[in-house]
Amino acid sequence: MELQFIPRTVFEKVNKSKLKKSYKLPLIAKMCRLNTFMAIKKAGSGHIGSSMSAMDIVVYLFYYYLNTKKLGIRNLNRDIYFSSKGHDAPGLYSVLYSLGIIPEKRFLKLRRIDGLDGHPNLDTPGIEANTGSLGMGISKARGMIFAKKLMKRKGKVIVLTGDGEFQEGQNYEALQSAVQQKITDLTVIIDHNKIQSDSLIKNIIDLGKLEKKFNAFGWYVIRCNGHMFASIEKTIKKAEKIRSKPKIIICDTIKGRGVSFMEHPRALKIDKGLYRWHSGAPDDRTYERAYNEILTSIKKDFEKYKLGSLELKTTPIQLKKIASQTEIVADGYEKALMEIARKNKRFVILDADLAGDCRVKKFSARYPNRFVECGIAEQDMVSMAGGIALQGLTPIVNSFACFLSSRANEQIYNNHTEGKKVIYMCHYAGIIPAGPGKSHQSVRDISLFGALPNCTILQASNPREMEMITDYAINQSKESCMVRINIGPSPCLISLPKNYHLRYGQGIPLTDAEDFVMFAYGPTMIHEALVAHEELKKEGVGLKVVNMPWLNRFDKDWLKEKLSGCKHLFILEDHSSFGGLGDNLIDFINRNHLLCKFKITKFAIDEFPAYGTADEVLRYHRLDGVSLAKQIASFR
Repeated sequence: MELQFIPRTVFEKVNKSKLKKSYKLPLIAKMCRLNTFMAIKKAGSGHIGSSMSAMDIVVYLFYYYLNTKKLGIRNLNRDIYFSSKGHDAPGLYSVLYSLGIIPEKRFLKLRRIDGLDGHPNLDTPGIEANTGSLGMGISKARGMIFAKKLMKRKGKVIVLTGDGEFQEGQNYEALQSAVQQKITDLTVIIDHNKIQSDSLIKNIIDLGKLEKKFNAFGWYVIRCNGHMFASIEKTIKKAEKIRSKPKIIICDTIKGRGVSFMEHPRALKIDKGLYRWHSGAPDDRTYERAYNEILTSIKKDFEKYKLGSLELKTTPIQLKKIASQTEIVADGYEKALMEIARKNKRFVILDADLAGDCRVKKFSARYPNRFVECGIAEQDMVSMAGGIALQGLTPIVNSFACFLSSRANEQIYNNHTEGKKVIYMCHYAGIIPAGPGKSHQSVRDISLFGALPNCTILQASNPREMEMITDYAINQSKESCMVRINIGPSPCLISLPKNYHLRYGQGIPLTDAEDFVMFAYGPTMIHEALVAHEELKKEGVGLKVVNMPWLNRFDKDWLKEKLSGCKHLFILEDHSSFGGLGDNLIDFINRNHLLCKFKITKFAIDEFPAYGTADEVLRYHRLDGVSLAKQIASFR
């Protein structure tokens, strides 16, 4: 399959034409939307809705307001613009490509290991800050202005935020600090598209009257239509004249702007209140329909403005490998919740604007009185869970592992000091999927929870085991639990014995072998361990692969039996080399004097995780099955 995009030469042609600004900017924005859509389709994933809603704002800033000629790390007097929310990265990349800041070769590799990160990252030309974890942008922009003033440097600083992002508490700390510290040069633009991951903000956590709220913090607040360039320009110029206060510009926008059936008023109606174009690549039919809608509008403008024919370039799309048989671990969680809830009425589900991804939508629909939507506010959610636990109920907290484990770590610690049971469901755990980048790859969560003495950490290999773990955490465990859950389809089916039951501190061998033993957990790494087993078998080397769902609790007698006669124990982590299963297991072996004559080697991530496709990233970190087999064979 091939895709078409608009090359930079066409943008130069339009930009240098004698068209009035009022005609030129909307056309450039359409062209950038087309390229954004192509890039997401080619990548196989990405954020559509936010890229489209923010596009007109970004085009105006880069084409007419910011001094883009000075973009470059060596020029500290440059203007600075960055996106705090980060979801609009594909759209921002399209604008940077159109100006020649991002080279074409890299632009065509969105979410590829040698291309562009799924969320903004400093290694990309034109990107000024790493973002993706929400709520940090205003604080970071404030720091930039402070440093510029201290060093007597020039240049504007503008930060774009999402509207749902204002559910994060750090924003309000930043709002009051900016006024107190007299950071009056700061301009914040809000892409107010009124939609969160899959629903209206007012249905998640309503923001109320934004102007009054921000005015109360001492900011100058002004509002405009974020899709009318004249309105954007007039508003920004008016705000620029204000010297005594930091400025917030609320841009009213439409999520999915530019594709009629993706624009949120219509999209919500089509899908009965749900918005499904926040992220993910469209299927071929949907892509063709949306692409042609934008392309037709561009061609009409070219004809109307007498710009000649529209030149398009072609790029191939690499089709994703689809496993013949696969499964989704989170399906087991969803199924177990619904079954357990019928008998156990003493647990409550809490969510942080990720109900769809975290598989709790069915629960929320059937048991609305036992479901709490906390919005994008992990710290608040965790402390609320602590209060629920103090009243004798069991709270089950859901969010992405990278945000839940780290952002709310102090609140988690406080809950644990109270000795009450809280269950933390850490979705999107591990290195895969790696397309969104390091802000979303959770490779330190085991270490953060592992420092708590009264917390059991588990991870399932398949949906069946996930049902068992969910039941254990809710109905059997006497202490708090943290459960890691992989998101998306597993790379293969992980078969467990028919008579398998979850037993405290014990794993289960998946292969028969004598030479080496490898402990692994989660479907991604167990799959790679099984590939390594098959590769080694070709060379006459045996590798016993053990599925180990318990990441910090171990049965001494079982472990002693499994390690009997072992010459070399390998531990395959879906985590950093620090604080994962390996460190916990080695410490247990040492304390219980189980280390006899065998060696122990950990395979883990010892740097920031790479981004890209699963195959690319696992190979990069030498955690794919073939690379593992080669490393293990070297120990013979």
